[in-house]
Amino acid sequence: MLRERRIKNCIIFCHRNSIMSQWIQSSKKIGLEIQEWDPNRNKNQLNSRVDGWILTYQGASKNSKALERELENWPREGIMAIADEAHHLGVNPDEPTGQVWGKSFLSLTDKSILRIGLTGTPFRADNLAFCSAKRVLVKNAGKVLEQINPDLSVEPRALISAGDVRPLEFHFQDGWVEHSFQGQADRDVSSLSTEQRETWRARNLRRAVSLSNPKCVAMHLLVRAQRKLDLVRQNHCNAAGLVIARDIEHAKGIANLLIENGNQVDLVHSQGKNSLERLQNFQESQSNWLVSVDMCSEGFDAPRIRIIAYLTTVVTRSRFIQAITRGVRVSDERACSEPIPRHPSYVFCPADPLLIGYARNWSIAKPYLIKGNNNLLEINNSDGTSLSPKLPLEAVNDQAAEIIQIDTVELPSFLN
Repeated sequence: MLRERRIKNCIIFCHRNSIMSQWIQSSKKIGLEIQEWDPNRNKNQLNSRVDGWILTYQGASKNSKALERELENWPREGIMAIADEAHHLGVNPDEPTGQVWGKSFLSLTDKSILRIGLTGTPFRADNLAFCSAKRVLVKNAGKVLEQINPDLSVEPRALISAGDVRPLEFHFQDGWVEHSFQGQADRDVSSLSTEQRETWRARNLRRAVSLSNPKCVAMHLLVRAQRKLDLVRQNHCNAAGLVIARDIEHAKGIANLLIENGNQVDLVHSQGKNSLERLQNFQESQSNWLVSVDMCSEGFDAPRIRIIAYLTTVVTRSRFIQAITRGVRVSDERACSEPIPRHPSYVFCPADPLLIGYARNWSIAKPYLIKGNNNLLEINNSDGTSLSPKLPLEAVNDQAAEIIQIDTVELPSFLN
């Protein structure tokens, strides 16, 4: 578009500094000069050698007035605005002063000739719409609702069939958690994979991801993930695994366990020194495991990741899809040597019913219905009653069981 003079400049918004660096590096590969916008500079940054600016949503909201003043020097009739991971730009009609990122983006790009929103997870856990998205009215279960309609949607299963991304194979570690009511001797054994009572399900998952004893679910899951990584590395020598942990202390415990078993581990979290630098260097590092809390779950690009261990209690569909798709990317080098469909990556999780449900349809793009669609609720009680126990439960024992395996997405027969 720049070459064809259909636009004169572009401004790109993203949600993290690490993603901003990826944009700048990728732009250079195709001859574009994208520059990070610096609000502390007094002079106009744009010159004949710069094709556009890039900044984070947070930076845009914090310095919106300064950015507006600098944008006045741009030829407004030729600006293209790009929103990376556009689902972050939530819009709540009931809170006009809330959702600052979306409000700032709309204000700063109101005179752009084109807005492009990109996202791999075009939905939100809070079921809000996101700004600049096309909305249409549809009937669903007898109700008229709004639906987000993309101009272009490419389903993961189509990308898998084309060899652009890897298929995923899921291994869910099942188990039992034995609970007792506080102060009572009666005990109840609850299965991870079949528990439908929401408070019990959530409690089971908290127990399952904890490193409570050598026979616990999390320990079995990590051992199986390590064995699979060892097998994958026989053909993909620099393949690595990613562990999504519950919190920083949990991540440290997992990292120590992996190190004790002879692994080289990169531990990155928001409070760690040089975490961002280590994250950016992970693709070229010698570490065979990366352990993090949430820094690697969205937009992080490291094609050598072939194993995902999901050991967090966050069970929203968006966070799960973002985490597991760190393993679908294929490097140029591997693309030249692997058949189509590509060799799969592997996901290891506790057998939480919600996560199992997400895994079954992760490769299918679903329409995003907003506001008031009860079918989008992630948890439904069969009888509509509260299933919370009257007394608090405590887990007194847990034990791993069999693995529940979900095969990769079904592929066309001629590709098998």
